[in-house]
Amino acid sequence: MSKPGISKTILHMKLFSAKQFHQWDQHTIQAQNITSWQLMERASLSCTNWILDKKFGSPSIKIFCGKGNNGGDGLAIARHLLQNGIIVEVYILEFGAIGSDDFQANLHHLHEHATHIHYIQGEQFFPVIDKSDLIIDALYGTGLNRPLSGLSGSLVEYINQQQPTIISIDLPSGMFADASSRGNNVIMACHTLTLQAMKLCFLLPENEKYTGHITVLDIGLEPSFTENTKTIFELTDKKVASGIYKPRSKFSHKGTYGHCLIIAGSKGKMGAAILSSRACLRSGVGLVTACIPEPSLAIIQTAVPEAMGLTTIELPEADLNMYASIGLGPGLGTGDDVISMVFNVLQNFKKPVVLDADALNIMSINKQGLQLVPKGSILTPHPKEFERLFGKTENNFEQLTKALNIATELRCYIVLKGHHTFIACPDGKGYFNTTGNTGLATGGSGDVLTGIISGLLAQGYSSLHAVLLGVYLHGLAGDIAAKQLSAEAMIAGDIIKAMGKAFKSVAELNN
Repeated sequence: MSKPGISKTILHMKLFSAKQFHQWDQHTIQAQNITSWQLMERASLSCTNWILDKKFGSPSIKIFCGKGNNGGDGLAIARHLLQNGIIVEVYILEFGAIGSDDFQANLHHLHEHATHIHYIQGEQFFPVIDKSDLIIDALYGTGLNRPLSGLSGSLVEYINQQQPTIISIDLPSGMFADASSRGNNVIMACHTLTLQAMKLCFLLPENEKYTGHITVLDIGLEPSFTENTKTIFELTDKKVASGIYKPRSKFSHKGTYGHCLIIAGSKGKMGAAILSSRACLRSGVGLVTACIPEPSLAIIQTAVPEAMGLTTIELPEADLNMYASIGLGPGLGTGDDVISMVFNVLQNFKKPVVLDADALNIMSINKQGLQLVPKGSILTPHPKEFERLFGKTENNFEQLTKALNIATELRCYIVLKGHHTFIACPDGKGYFNTTGNTGLATGGSGDVLTGIISGLLAQGYSSLHAVLLGVYLHGLAGDIAAKQLSAEAMIAGDIIKAMGKAFKSVAELNN
C-alpha cells in the first residue's frame, strides 16, 4: 500500500463544489462540441493509462460499478483494460435503478468485449476478494449526497474488510465532495484518481485514512469555466506565491523593509523568542526588536545579534507607532502581568498584529479581548487553540465554516494550522496551502511562522498577501529541510535555515 499523499500538478487553483463540477462537465460538452460519452472516454482513458503505467503486476482485477456516471467510468476502464489484454471482472451493484444514459452506453460496449460481468443483487452475490486483488472502486462519485446504507453500505464494508489494494475513481465511494463524511461507510482507498482538479474533501484531516495517495488527472475540461466561476475556497501554490512576492529595489535600504517588534519569551521559553525573531529576520524585514523579560536580555542579544532588544518593563513607555508590525505571543506565558501587557499593546497599536500561542490562550480566557484586535490582524491557532478560542465543532467542515464566520465578524485573518493550513479571510474566502509536511509537527514551528508573517507585514505586504506568502514559504522551507534531513529529524531551526532556498524558489518565476 502506498503512503498517502498528493501527486502531479494541481491543475486548477479554485476548489469547486460537487454542483460546480457537474456544471463544468456540461460547459465543456457545449464549448467543445462533444458528447458526455466522449468526455467519459477521456476520463476513463486517463485512469486506464495511469493504471497501466503503474504496472501493478498480474493481480486479479475486480471493478465495482454503481449505475451512475462514476459506474460508467468503471465500465469504460474495464473495456480499455480488456483491449490491452488485461483480464478483469466487473461487478455491478444492482439496486433497481436503470442506470444513467452513459452507464447504459458503456455497458453495451463492454458486452462486446467481456463475459465476466456480474450483478450484485444481495450480499450472497459478493465475490471472494483476496488481499492480493486489485480493486477498482467506481461505485459512487461526486454526486453522492447521502450516506451509503443497505446493500451499498454492506458492500463497502465487505471490500474494506478484505484489505486489498483499492483504486478509487474521482473519490472514494461513500465520501461527500463538499460536506463531512464523518460516520459514513467509505471505501478505504490506497490510490484515488481524481478528475481534473482537487476536491475540498481531500484537504481535511477527517478524510485522510480514506483517500490514500491522490493523483489529479487532466481530462481536458474547458479552462474558461474556471476563469468565470466564483468559489469560496482556493489553493495557494507556487504561482500564487510568486505573484505576491515583491523583488527588492536596487536602491532600497533597511528602512525600506520595515521595523518589526516581536513580543515573546519568558523564563524557560526563550527559545520561542529566539526562533520567532530569527525567522522574522529571514523573512527580509529591515529591523527586528525583540521584547523580552529583562533577565533574558543577554540571551536574545547573544543568540540573535542582528536583533535589537527591548525589555517588557520598558514596553509601556515605548512608542509603538515606530513599528510597522508586531508579532505577539510565542512563549509569553499567561500570568496577570502578561495579560495586562497584551491588552495594553492591542489598545495602543492600531495596525495589524500577528497573534499566536499564549496571546491566543489569553484571548480564550478573556474573550472580550478579541474585540480589541485591530482589523486586518492575523490569528494563527493550531486546532486545539482554535477550539479553546471559538468552541468545539462536530467535524472539519463545520470548523471551516466557523473560521470563515469569525474571520468575517472580527475583520481578521485566521490561520488554522495543519497539513493543508487553512486561511480564513474577512471577505468570506478561504485558502488552503499546498506546501508543508509532517516534519513541521515539531516544537517551535509555529513560532517560526509567527516571525515570518510578522516580518512580511512590516515590509508592506497586505495582511492577505503576508499570510498567504508567509504560510507558503514556511511550508516550502519545511519541505526543503525535510528533503535534506527527513521529516523525523528536522527541527524548527532547520525551517529558518531553509528560508533562503524557499525565497529563491518563489522568486525564480519572476526572473
